[in-house]
Amino acid sequence: MIKRFLILAILFVSNSLFADENYSKAQIEKMIAKMVILGFNGTSVDKNDEIYKNIQSGLGGVILFDKDPNDKTKIKNIKDKNQLKNLNTQLQAISNQKLLISIDQEGGVVQRLKKDSGFVDTLSAKDIATNGEDFAKQSYKALAKDLKDVGINLDFAPVVDLAINKNNKVIVTRGRSFGESSSEVIKYSSIFVDELRKQNVISVLKHFPGHGSSLADSHLGFVDITKTWNQKELEPYKYFIKNNDVDMIMTAHVFNENLDKNYPATLSYNINTKLLREELGYKGVLVTDDLQMSAISKHYDLKQTLTLAINSGVNMLLFANQLAKPVTLKEIVDTVYLQIQNKQISLQKIIDSNNKIDKLLNNI
Repeated sequence: MIKRFLILAILFVSNSLFADENYSKAQIEKMIAKMVILGFNGTSVDKNDEIYKNIQSGLGGVILFDKDPNDKTKIKNIKDKNQLKNLNTQLQAISNQKLLISIDQEGGVVQRLKKDSGFVDTLSAKDIATNGEDFAKQSYKALAKDLKDVGINLDFAPVVDLAINKNNKVIVTRGRSFGESSSEVIKYSSIFVDELRKQNVISVLKHFPGHGSSLADSHLGFVDITKTWNQKELEPYKYFIKNNDVDMIMTAHVFNENLDKNYPATLSYNINTKLLREELGYKGVLVTDDLQMSAISKHYDLKQTLTLAINSGVNMLLFANQLAKPVTLKEIVDTVYLQIQNKQISLQKIIDSNNKIDKLLNNI
């Protein structure tokens, strides 16, 4: 038995050492591109657009928004149902693989698909929970059908953060949590996940390891939850992982000194690998929250962010291009490739992430 284990260990190390030699530069760049979800401007797409070229280069996914962040009177990606369906059909046709077309559609204040554009209006998580399970099923059934009808296959929802801190301005006071107890959060988020799955839409549990106790907003800057975070915030993740009922998990840009003395969760090996994968047993795709949010971008440059995130155990990198100067796919790919060449990122991490993404894509 020991001999067999040693042989397997040697083979694993050998594969890791010589992985670089088995792939061309173009193949590695395509694998890196597959790990990226990118925001872009446009309600349609043609061959001259950068997003067209990005998808041809192997981009893993896009994220859609209704409004231009710099001018809320301008449309970014979404006019109405017909336009959006046509856009998503165009995007999917460019790709040689299944393209992840994603959106933030939670209900309440976080809805990119608006009622005045012809979409169903969904109540906030807080209000859904006060109306009961049957109401939740009908609400999320309608939401999921809207997504399916226009070609969206990934929803960054549900929020499984617990409403621990009543003054939490990013989750709790905005009605984005189903409640304070893990049982309530599990009950209603399970309904949300199930209805999305019925329409072959990937769900994303967020924000690991918990954002409901925070006092600050990670969109705006550094968020320290060391003194407010509670172990029970892991309960929804434990439940979904144990029941094999999770498609994806999203990291939070929160810092907890008790979990990692140096890095926020998105960039933390201790949190993303040791806690989530080794302790909780998660084997699926882990995606970052938007890496342009100030909690990350004000403290780490692009090279540091990409290196730390990938090495932490993250599989997909989200750049929404909403909050800052747009980051290009080329910048991301070139930076990661150089770090692989410099032995700062293991190619095996890229290969493993691609395997996880491929497995996910087989479900839609």
